[in-house]
Amino acid sequence: MEWPDGARLKPTRTVGSGALKLTIASARDWFEVKGQIRVDEDMVLDMADVLTRLGGARGRFVALDDGRYLALTEDLRRRLDAFAAVTEQVKGGRRIGAAGASAVEDLFDAAGEVKTDKRWSDLIARIVAARGYEPGLPAGLQADLRDYQVQGFAWLARLSRLGLGACLADDMGLGKTVQTLALLLNDAGRGPSLVVAPTSVCHNWALEAAQFAPDLRVRMLSTAPDRKALVESLGPGDLLVASYGLLHTESELLASRCFAVAVFDEAQNLKNAETRRAQASKRIDANFRLALTGTPIENRLEELWSLYDTVTPGLLGSRESFHKRFSGPMERGQGGHTRAALRALVRPYLLRRTKAAVLAELPPRTEITVAIEPGAQERAFYEALRRRALDTLQQGGVAGGQKRIRILAEITRLRRAACNPALIEPEAGLESAKLTRLLDLAAELRDNRHRALVFSQFTGHLDLVESALKQAGARTLRLDGSTPAKERARLVEAFQAGEGDLFLISLKAGGTGLNLTGADFVIHLDPWWNPAVEDQATDRAHRIGQTRPVTVYRLVIAGSIEEKILALHAAKRTLSADFLEDAEAAGTLGEDELMALITG
Repeated sequence: MEWPDGARLKPTRTVGSGALKLTIASARDWFEVKGQIRVDEDMVLDMADVLTRLGGARGRFVALDDGRYLALTEDLRRRLDAFAAVTEQVKGGRRIGAAGASAVEDLFDAAGEVKTDKRWSDLIARIVAARGYEPGLPAGLQADLRDYQVQGFAWLARLSRLGLGACLADDMGLGKTVQTLALLLNDAGRGPSLVVAPTSVCHNWALEAAQFAPDLRVRMLSTAPDRKALVESLGPGDLLVASYGLLHTESELLASRCFAVAVFDEAQNLKNAETRRAQASKRIDANFRLALTGTPIENRLEELWSLYDTVTPGLLGSRESFHKRFSGPMERGQGGHTRAALRALVRPYLLRRTKAAVLAELPPRTEITVAIEPGAQERAFYEALRRRALDTLQQGGVAGGQKRIRILAEITRLRRAACNPALIEPEAGLESAKLTRLLDLAAELRDNRHRALVFSQFTGHLDLVESALKQAGARTLRLDGSTPAKERARLVEAFQAGEGDLFLISLKAGGTGLNLTGADFVIHLDPWWNPAVEDQATDRAHRIGQTRPVTVYRLVIAGSIEEKILALHAAKRTLSADFLEDAEAAGTLGEDELMALITG
């Protein structure tokens, strides 16, 4: 309750949405919105001033001057709150980008009077027309799309007509590539298209385009003898495939052409706005920009801003404004209202379906964490290493970024020691309880005719595992960051054809862009900071085409830093889960949190 001290409360008459008078005018890449609230014949208030006064106020009474209070209906208060949350404050009013038009419809529809300019009217007409567009599947598509994939294609085609950009964030394994190929065929007559993907995934785009969209002429930028001539020669029906590395090194060349569609696959590669690849992505000239990623948020909410600053510039405002309005409050655990406002802005340009929701026929997935007790010598070795790390870090003398680097270096040593002591001191000859457990598990799987994907972040760990498995008679294949693209494709085809019992894969090199449904078991040898990255790797096996139940094992050493990282998974999932259904994130860790992993 609020009451002016020592004075009478003087509320105005209650005003509703019909008292609003709004004016929308173009301003460069934005639209400025100004408004007035007509209380009565003698009182007309500036909407920007009312919004400022609403700031931290609760309820529907807004303090004015001289002890007066503006009485709002609950409906108007709600609409004003939503409007303020999705717009940025500027001198004399608010502003919003073209892509945010849908988020302010609620207030505009309810206002008593709205004056707009031609650019805004044309935008609304285009939005209405796009909503009514019902595209048919292109004739050249050689694939039978599932219902949700047809819906995904139609959603993409509508947004392509608007040219406002989008993010297709379906779960791994739901066919984002084939939905995109359908769009590329649909828009092929409008000019050439561009796909930017990790180097390891570029070849997969060529293969899937040949299979599902043979009418598209795929051009690989990496193998072109004359890249400039290739780019200049592109025309309707051409699909240029380039790596993120080439996006940066050939930035000038790629920015010189206008593309009908620009696709950024595994778009989490653009999560850091400071990187050269993220900056180069913003220079691409395209009628429609599309981000493909199963994890639009991996670690921090600001990654979402960086992604949309590429595909739908202006939607989320400036970086500073985004932090003030959204990422700051949400990462501090404040404000369901803030989450709702961010959803309202992004919802028209984000489509996410989970496997559980759309694939009732997908076989079940079982996850098992196997806590392994180390032997006495291995435990003593690990504990000595942990104490040495604490002594080193507590000596002081280093601050700021250098201290954080030293903490992370000691954490990495402990994680490697938990994998296998030989990764730290190969001459010590200590047995690895994890390796012993893996060999037992591998033998059991082979005896029962199962096949498995085995992931680790450390290639040195894979070296030790590969050697031990071969000595045990297991048939293994191996893929890591050093594997050439052609050999990578050959290995995948060989495993799918039945060659090899266990496919050893480094997490970063093989966590995306692979179809490995020949395996029905997945083994994670060491936990990664972010569970979403592990989920991507698991989905190499648990995806469309898998007919058998999939079992996922996570091997962790009891009492080690690995158990603490798993506990962190549960504690840090909430940021993205608050915003994306089933998306997961491990939030940014401060020095105290990192030290807690060592000290306990």
